[in-house]
Amino acid sequence: MKHYVYIITNKLKGVLYIGETGRLKIRIYQHKTKAHPNTFSAKYNLDKLVYFEEFENETEAKLKEKQMKKWYRAWKVELIERLNPYWKDLYEELK
Repeated sequence: MKHYVYIITNKLKGVLYIGETGRLKIRIYQHKTKAHPNTFSAKYNLDKLVYFEEFENETEAKLKEKQMKKWYRAWKVELIERLNPYWKDLYEELK
C-alpha cells in the first residue's frame, strides 16, 4: 500500500509540519477541518498542503519522515520551493 510524507503550512513561508500517512487526501482533510483540535497543526492553523512524496510502503515513508524532521528549516523550504515555488495548496490536485 502506498504511503506519503507531506508538509503542511499556514501561509507562504509560515510554520511547517511534516507528517506521514497511508491516506493522504483524508489526512489533509482532517488537518483542514481541525478534526483533532488539540494538535500542533490545529493550534497553528496548518491546513495548506505544500509538498508530498509517495513511497511504496509505510517503512520507507516513516524513515523519510524521521529524516526530514531533523533537517534544517532552510532545507525544507528549499525542497518545497523546488517543486512548488509559489507554495500553492496542492490538496485540490489529490485524487
